[in-house]
Amino acid sequence: MSIEKLISSQAECPMVKTMGFDPVSEAKRIEKEIISWRRDFHMHPELKYEEERTSGIVEEHLHEWEYRIKRVGTGIIADIGEGEKTIALRADMDALPVQEENDVPYKSRVPGKMHACGHDAHTAMLLGAAKIISEHIDEFSGRVRLIFQPAEEGGNGAVKMIEGGALEGVDAVFGLHVWHDLPSGVIGIREGPIMAGAGIFKARIIGKGGHGASPHQTVDPIPIAAEAILALQTIASRNVPPIETGVVSVTAVHAGTAFNVIPEEVKMKGTIRFFNHEIGELIQTRMGEILEGVTKAHGASYELSIEELVPPTVNDKGMAAFARNVAEKYGLRHSDVEPTMGAEDFAFYLQKVPGAFLMLGIYNEEKGITYPHHHPRFDVDEEVLHLGTAMEVALAMEFLR
Repeated sequence: MSIEKLISSQAECPMVKTMGFDPVSEAKRIEKEIISWRRDFHMHPELKYEEERTSGIVEEHLHEWEYRIKRVGTGIIADIGEGEKTIALRADMDALPVQEENDVPYKSRVPGKMHACGHDAHTAMLLGAAKIISEHIDEFSGRVRLIFQPAEEGGNGAVKMIEGGALEGVDAVFGLHVWHDLPSGVIGIREGPIMAGAGIFKARIIGKGGHGASPHQTVDPIPIAAEAILALQTIASRNVPPIETGVVSVTAVHAGTAFNVIPEEVKMKGTIRFFNHEIGELIQTRMGEILEGVTKAHGASYELSIEELVPPTVNDKGMAAFARNVAEKYGLRHSDVEPTMGAEDFAFYLQKVPGAFLMLGIYNEEKGITYPHHHPRFDVDEEVLHLGTAMEVALAMEFLR
C-alpha cells in the first residue's frame, strides 16, 4: 500500500486498530523498565565511539529477544521479522563531555561526562520498543530494523552505520529525539527541514608582529580580525534572502601572549548553519570574499577552511503525514514543531531513505525540567518516555500492515 493510501485509510477510521495489541498500553506496562534502563545509561555515560558498556547492554537484551544482530564498531543493527517491507527505527547512544550539576539519585558517576542531550532516553525508549515488538512479532507482516547508533555528537556515527549496512533493504526510517522546546508528552512532527545543516570553519588572519609601542611598524592582525568578525555578521543580515535562514557564528578567537607584543596572527573558528544548500554555498563564498577584502585592505593575508559536518535534516512530506496519522490513531498528543538551527546526523539517513525525525516533548516546569539541551542541568521527564516507545512501536505496526 502506498503512503498516500495508508494515510487516507487511517483518516477514514482513525481509532480502528487492526492488530491484537495496543502499543500505548504495552509501553505503559513496561514503563518502569524503560525508566530503569534510562537511569542506568545516565549514570554510566560514554562519549562518541566509546559506547562499549551501553552497546553491550543493548546487545544482551536483543539476543534475549531473538533479534538478528550485526555489530558496527560500538553500533548495533538488529533485525526481527520477515516480509517484503522493512522499517528502521534509530536511537543514538553517546554522551557529552559535560560535568553534570543535577542532584538526583541517577546522577552521572563519570566525572566530566553526562547525558546532557537525552541519548540515554533514546536508547531506553528504543529498547522498550524492541521488547514489545519481539513479544508480538507474529503480528507484523514485515521486518523491523533497529539502529543503535554511536557518535551522534560530532562523530557522524550515522555515516558509519550506513556504511555498515544499516539502510540496506530499508523502505522507511524514523528517529525520535526528546525535546526541551515542547511540553512534556507532546510528539512534535514537521514536514520538510526540521534541523539545520552545519559546518565548522577555521580562519587565520596573518599580519606582521612587533612591539606594542610601535604599531606603525607592524601589520596588526587584531583590529583586522575585529573588522572581519563584524563584516561576517553582514552575511546573514545582508546577503541571505530575508525569507531564508543562515547563521555565521565566530565562537573562538585566539591571539597574542604578552601585553606589549603585537602578535603575528589571529586564529578564529566557529560554525555556519543553513536549511538550504544554496544558502550554505552562499555563506561559504561570502566568507572567503570578506576575509580576502578586509585583509588585503590592511596589507595582511588570510587562510580559511570550511568543513561541512552534516546536511540539513529534511523530513519526507508523506512520512511526516504518516507519523501524524499514527499519533492520532493511537491517541498520542502531537503538534507541529518549530525548525531549529541545531544539527543532527540523522540527516544522512534521510538523504538515502524516506522517513522523518520526530520530537518528544520533555519540558515540565512543575518538575523543574526546564534546562536546554547540552546544559549541565539538563534532564528529562521520565513519565513520558513510554509514549516515545509507544510511538516507535505504532510506527512499525502501521507501516508493516
